[in-house]
Amino acid sequence: MRRTRMLALGASLLVLLSACTTGGGSPTPGATTTPATPTATPTTGPPPTIRIGSAGFYEAQLMGEMYAQVLEAHGYTVERKLGLGPRSIVQQSLQSGAVDLVPEYIGSALEFLNQGKGEASGDPAVTAAKLQEYLAPLVITRLGFTPGQDQNGFAVRQETADQFGLRTMSDLAAVSKDLVLGAPPECETNPVCLPALMSVYGIEFKDYKKLDACSPDGITALVNQAIDVYEVCTTQPGISQFGLVLLEDDKHVQPAENIAPLVRDDYLAKLPDPNGFKLLLNQLSAGISTQILLDLGVRVDVDKQDIDQVAKEWLQSRGLIP
Repeated sequence: MRRTRMLALGASLLVLLSACTTGGGSPTPGATTTPATPTATPTTGPPPTIRIGSAGFYEAQLMGEMYAQVLEAHGYTVERKLGLGPRSIVQQSLQSGAVDLVPEYIGSALEFLNQGKGEASGDPAVTAAKLQEYLAPLVITRLGFTPGQDQNGFAVRQETADQFGLRTMSDLAAVSKDLVLGAPPECETNPVCLPALMSVYGIEFKDYKKLDACSPDGITALVNQAIDVYEVCTTQPGISQFGLVLLEDDKHVQPAENIAPLVRDDYLAKLPDPNGFKLLLNQLSAGISTQILLDLGVRVDVDKQDIDQVAKEWLQSRGLIP
């Protein structure tokens, strides 16, 4: 799961403050128009080899693999450096030029680069634009972001949702005093966890059990009724695997965590057709919803299917590769 990413955000949103569309042209509002660095010389033949990196958790590797396969299908040579490790290593690799492109979560990336100023919001467009402000001095461009995102969220069992008519976090407020929350220890002080649930939604729980973030053990505790509400990552496979109900964050407390490729400007500047390159990846991002991330995560993390095969089959089903 993306526990690595979520804990990095948690450290950042605590250091930062914290706990766990599309782009290119008019139909893709997540894109940017940051110019490439002027020092590179465009090629006239085949595009130069692109080195794609990613963080270590499976979802980031899956996104990196999908970028790689789409580009390969259009004549690019790709060198994969997936599974590099935590965000600090991935960002260092991108900024140093060890890799040319990585998938990133816009809220987490923003708070990493701004050293935890709390500028990430629930608005993906605003968060993505703010992220680009920090990327520009690093001569890196954010491309279009996915409609789907992997945020922190709160899930309940189906029978609990049915019993109390729960669909949103606002619905939860009316019955929360009868329910037990399971969440990471930092939830107590994390501004977007318990403090926000109380101040924004008026939610107070009967009890709070400290459990690891986005973990199978937390899902098991929820399914076995040891707790009634669990803080999850919204693409965590256990949600789908056990038919849990993810409550809508209807007041947009959680920072946006849509996924976007970050690419070095010096690589873009060497391309014979940088706009075509952006379009390929923006079209891919445009088709990825939260449900798709969840479904693909089940195949990788639960069914233990190979990431490259899962990526290939999904891309073929959408006509993005032959």
